[in-house]
Parts: sequence; structure tokens; C-alpha cells
Amino acid sequence: MLLFPMTLSTAENLHDFAPAPNEDSTMDKPCTWKRITLGAGCFWCVEAIFEQVEGIRNVRSGYMGGTLRNPSYREVCTGKTGHAEVVDMEYQPKVIALRDLLEIFFGTHDPTTLNRQGADVGTQYRSAIFYYEEEQARVAQKLIQSLQSEKIYQDPIVTEVKPATEFYVAENYHQEYFRLHGEEPYCRMVVRPKVEKFQKRYAQFRKK
Repeated sequence: MLLFPMTLSTAENLHDFAPAPNEDSTMDKPCTWKRITLGAGCFWCVEAIFEQVEGIRNVRSGYMGGTLRNPSYREVCTGKTGHAEVVDMEYQPKVIALRDLLEIFFGTHDPTTLNRQGADVGTQYRSAIFYYEEEQARVAQKLIQSLQSEKIYQDPIVTEVKPATEFYVAENYHQEYFRLHGEEPYCRMVVRPKVEKFQKRYAQFRKK
């Protein structure tokens, strides 16, 4: 348990990332927004958490890290495409530092179980950080080393830290799934406890 409070080239992906709908992009000109893609099991859980974090926008569920172009959810679920279920997002470092963002990431899933989160088993559920800048990789690796040396977890961390590849947006029905379907059994039993853990442990990072 954490004790403190995832064709176009990568470069093309960075430049074509559009602002969220109805957002006045002129307001963001003085600000710097950066991109990170995270995998931590089912993307419904990860999306539901990071949508609530101050300084984060454009949170989208999707797939990354595989070999098949334009994979469908059904194809990814076979475990044969190599993709992970991920959440792609932009963050504003002046509002939330990458280390804080990654502490939330590590603190709301188990990074020590290979290709598994709870009852969700398969390579698509692996723990992964897909980075867009070498500095992001450095911060991630340094945090992992710190967690390991402080023995925050009993078992070794197996989180992948890899350069981002092409991100494929998941089907529309996966987007904002917890907000729209929060009373479904999976949401009540799996997603909600993780969201509530985030809300309690990382209250200072929640959107006002």
C-alpha cells in the first residue's frame, strides 16, 4: 500500500492533440500542457480517477503498446494485439507536478501484479507509463526506485516505462463510463472503491 499522498508518429500525435470540447483554447496560451498515457488495469477506473484531478484535461480511454492498427475492444480483450488499456491525458505542470500525478497513479492500483488488476487478468491490464519526453521517463524511474528502496510494496514493481506509440481512442461507449454507468455492478464493486480511495487519500489534488 502506498503511504503518501497509458500510422502517426509520436511527434505527430503530440501536435494534433486538440483542446477539450467547449474549452476556450485562447485561455491556455500562457500555459504549458503536457501529455502522458497511463495503464493501470481497466481504463474505466483510471479515467474516473484522473477526470477528477485538478490541472488535468482531455482524459480519454483507449489502447496503446500493441501491433494491430485500429484495434477494437474485442480484439484487445483477446490479449493477442499487445495493446494495454490506457488513459491518455494532458496535464499542466504548474498545477500538478508529474511526480504528484504518478503518485496518484501508483497509489490507486497495484503495480506489483504482472498483467493483472484484481479479477481482471491479461496483458491488456498491465501497469504501464507511456512517456512523450525523456524527462517524464526520468521522473517515473526515479519514483519507482524510491518506492522500491523505501519498501512501500512487499513485491517488486512491474510497471513498464516505455516511449509512447500510437494511441487509439476506445469506442464511444467506453468514454466517461463511470460517470454514465456508475450504478452498474462492475462500477459499484471495482471502480467506485478506487475512486473513493483517491478522493480520501489525495483530496488536495481534486478539482474544486
